[in-house]
Amino acid sequence: MASTVLGLLLTVWAGSLPAQSSGETPFPGITYRQERRENPPMRLFIAEVNLTNPRLNIRVVPGGADPDGPGEWETTLMTPTRIAAREGFDLAVNGDFYRKAPEGWANVIGPAVSDRKRWSSSNKQRPCLVVRGRGQVSIEMIGKPANDVQQLIAGNVMLVEHGKRVPRQNQDRHPRTAVGLNAKRTRLLILVVDGRSPSHSVGMRYDELANEMIRLGAKTAINLDGGGSSVMVLRDPGTRGLSVLNHPSDGQERAVANVLGISVGHGNRPAHGP
Repeated sequence: MASTVLGLLLTVWAGSLPAQSSGETPFPGITYRQERRENPPMRLFIAEVNLTNPRLNIRVVPGGADPDGPGEWETTLMTPTRIAAREGFDLAVNGDFYRKAPEGWANVIGPAVSDRKRWSSSNKQRPCLVVRGRGQVSIEMIGKPANDVQQLIAGNVMLVEHGKRVPRQNQDRHPRTAVGLNAKRTRLLILVVDGRSPSHSVGMRYDELANEMIRLGAKTAINLDGGGSSVMVLRDPGTRGLSVLNHPSDGQERAVANVLGISVGHGNRPAHGP
């Protein structure tokens, strides 16, 4: 399995993608595959997470430490690979939109909760992926998180509601990161789309992204931060090393304010508690 996954990763970086790779299961409950489209060119990186696996941990974590205590800023920007290595994640994607200071300090735009601790002061109503007690996962519009929220990450727009695309004004194509849930909320669907490269992948508009999430089985889905922040990181189960699967449009990982991370049977702290 390790050699198969490693070969898959090398195929990605070589730029010689098949039209669709067969699904790989690098960890119990996590399935990964990639797809290629032409006319226009697009590269899709897809992970499906089985939420019924009792050994599965879902966590939302900030980048670095709070740089100024009770001051204006809440976290320090850090690359998803560094965050995933620190937290023991097997799979991770970039999180919320953020504003930053020249020093690399940052605030996420929406609410954020990590391990029951609310660390973003934002009360803006945002579409959010939420983890509550006993690993119950949902997508909801939230401003101020309730006390029972254990993990929360926000996006900017709802892409899919009740299995239908949410109408949006036509948008430019960009790299995108989206997360969604199936109707029974037993599967977490994660999609990263490369963009801003006419020969490799042009990216997607919101309507195209919503259609893809519906195709993957999403009953609800939200858009996370995109552009140069869009990234999917996966751990090789054999070497235990972390690799960036997609081609970030900056040419390298961008430091971000928070990530959504998944681990199976390990990780620094459990996501689900009594």
